[in-house]
Amino acid sequence: MADILLPIIALLSGFALLIWSADEFTENGAKIANIFNISPLIIGLIIFGFGTSAPEMLVSGLAAWDGNTGLSIGNAIGSNIFNIALVLGISAIILPIEVHEDILKKEWIFLMVATLCAGLLLRDGRLDFIDGLILLSLLVLFLAYTLKESKNKQHHEFDELKHGVEKDQSKKTWLMLIISLIVLISSAKLVVYGGVEIAKFFQVSDLVIGLTVVALGTSLPELAVSISSVLKKQYEMVVGNVIGSNLFNTIAVLAIPGLIHPSDVPAQVLNRDYPVMLLLTVLLFLVSYKFSKKHVINRFEGLVLVGVFGFYMWRLF
Repeated sequence: MADILLPIIALLSGFALLIWSADEFTENGAKIANIFNISPLIIGLIIFGFGTSAPEMLVSGLAAWDGNTGLSIGNAIGSNIFNIALVLGISAIILPIEVHEDILKKEWIFLMVATLCAGLLLRDGRLDFIDGLILLSLLVLFLAYTLKESKNKQHHEFDELKHGVEKDQSKKTWLMLIISLIVLISSAKLVVYGGVEIAKFFQVSDLVIGLTVVALGTSLPELAVSISSVLKKQYEMVVGNVIGSNLFNTIAVLAIPGLIHPSDVPAQVLNRDYPVMLLLTVLLFLVSYKFSKKHVINRFEGLVLVGVFGFYMWRLF
């Protein structure tokens, strides 16, 4: 029993530190950008875009570096499944979610294209350097598209940060940025260590640990943000948060193992995990789009999404 205690402590403390440091890194990165008069647009795209995906990207990168590519791939796909089935499902059960039509016509289509591309690249049973580059080029395309779209908007959600930073705070902000980055990397290392050791102890594959324990842990920030947004009735943020996070997971997080440690893709990914991710991406559109002026994900549809998640977990174990 003592053998498993240390990995469990490492995993839980790693998750707690990961969530804290990602939040601190994002906040202080935005303050630094404001001190140097970097546009709110760049803050939103780079700092916040990286901040929300930092846990998945770092865990995936460190796992791939150590040769645990199953955990990397499982983390990317598992996080997508958690985000739609659990994060969106639970949020809709708490309060029906109104969905903006523009998100379905633009961002969801990009997510669907990225999901289908990822499926085609994984189909040969290998994730190599070229596959990683293709996924990375999709990320560049998405960022370029977002940049272009944001320029057309008059108001930006990060504008208010401009007024909240004094220049004399810069030393403290820089220090907190460096500390949070060090904690971010260290906590990701703790999560990888804990996940791999638990997998060895229970004699399950690192893929399954990546799909479940690690995916849940790295999706906790999204769950917290979504529940908070639903309670504040900021519905656009909920669906936008899920689609944005899944896009980053599909084209950035999944690219990392291919770029760092090209390897074979476990057969279960193609037969079991990827089809569930694809199904949920399609379901996201079906439960959101209504042939009327209002697009709402109701409580019953939220239950359907959670039900799909429950069935998938049953299949895993």
